[in-house]
This record gives sequence, structure tokens and C-alpha cells, in this order.
Amino acid sequence: MAANFWTSSHFKQLLDPEEVDVVHQQDKDKGITLEEFKLIKMHMANYIMKLAQNVKVRQRVVATAVTYMRRVYTRRSMSEYDPRLVAPTCLYLASKAEESTVQARLLVFYIKKLSSDEKYRYEIKDILEMEMKILEALNYYLVVFHPYRTLSPLLQDAGMNDMSMTQLSWGLVNDTYKMDLILTHPPYLIALACIYIASVYREKDITTWFEELRVDMNVKNISMEILDFYENKMIADERISTAFLKLALKP
Repeated sequence: MAANFWTSSHFKQLLDPEEVDVVHQQDKDKGITLEEFKLIKMHMANYIMKLAQNVKVRQRVVATAVTYMRRVYTRRSMSEYDPRLVAPTCLYLASKAEESTVQARLLVFYIKKLSSDEKYRYEIKDILEMEMKILEALNYYLVVFHPYRTLSPLLQDAGMNDMSMTQLSWGLVNDTYKMDLILTHPPYLIALACIYIASVYREKDITTWFEELRVDMNVKNISMEILDFYENKMIADERISTAFLKLALKP
């Protein structure tokens, strides 16, 4: 694992939002819109989180798995790489990358337990085969830096490392994985944006501290993306169902 974000493969692979918000031609041919593309990724991020709760892995593993899933779909289509197989396989791969290995048979057990839908009923060989495809799609770059790493030191530096602010900021960081922010922004800026939102919510004035950091505009832009997500996240299940049906993947 690289010790420095700025020399890591993660930094070198940061993308512009325009590069992330691209529906592959195979998916376009099936009528998938950009909004539906984002919906499916959010839905599968939630699925990874549910699986992780059952197999009992750390939040860092979940975050890495979701990052892998989102990276895959910047390079491969959903028509080619079934999201319902990619999601659990990313969790399996992330558990190994983060040295918190989950056995494939345990993962398959909970995949089947969480849904009676045949589309979810994958076997160990399916996970192992998809793992190799995902590794290739990722160009074998598995390093992921997360906002959690800098969150606590930043809160302490701002003089806001009490339990209330820590929990709120941590929860906000968790929610950023329902978006593509980890693919487009350095993790420390995501952490700062979450602290900024938490400070406004808790009515704590840390304007001077932010001014000293000289990252105000970047942080505010990311904060707006997060707040926009919260405003728009009340989405009907029917819209997700429609997107999956277009992929010919019964939800």
C-alpha cells in the first residue's frame, strides 16, 4: 500500500467528472440514461453495504469495494459486467486487498440469503471468474486512499473532535460512497467538505480555520455536490427497476 497519496496510483487515476459520467455504448444501445447509470451504481453500493453488514467487515473494506465497483464502470459496460455479480466480487476482492479476507463460500451464502431472486444466486466459481475480470478492468491497481484517514486529524486540528462532530462527519463520509466523489477528488478534500457541512449543521463557525487552509472553493464545490445528492436521493424504486429491466436484468 502506498504511504503517500500524491505518489499513489489512486492519485494518478483521478478523473474529471465528465469522464465518470459516461454511459458506455452497449448500455446506451439498451436505452440506459445517465441518470439510470448513476441509479444502478448507487443501488449496488447499497447492496455492497448490506452484504458487508452480514459478513462483518470494516467500513474501510466497504469503501474500497464501492470504489472498485465505480472504477470498473468507468472502463466496462453494465451490459458486459453484470452489476449483481460485480458488486459482491468487488467486496470479496476488497476484503483481500484490505487484509480482512472474507471466504467466498460465506459471501455466496449471504448473497443467496439476502435475495430469493435467481439473478443473485451466484456460486463461488462465478465470484472467482469475475474477480479476474475485475482485476483486469482495474489494470491491477488496487490502492485506494479514503477520507477516513484524514478525518480525525482534521477535526482535531479544527478543534472539533468531539463525539457529535466526529459521528456526523463520519456518517457524511459514508454517504459520499453513494456518489462518484472518490473517483474525482482527493480524499482529504472530501473529508474537509464533510467537516464543512457538519460544522454548518452544528452551527459551529470554523471560517477562519478554512481560510487558513486555502482550499475554500474546492471544499464548497464538493459540499454542494453532497448536498445536491441529499436533495435528490428520494428516488422511487420503480426508476431503479426500469433501469435494470433495460439491462435485461430483472431486479
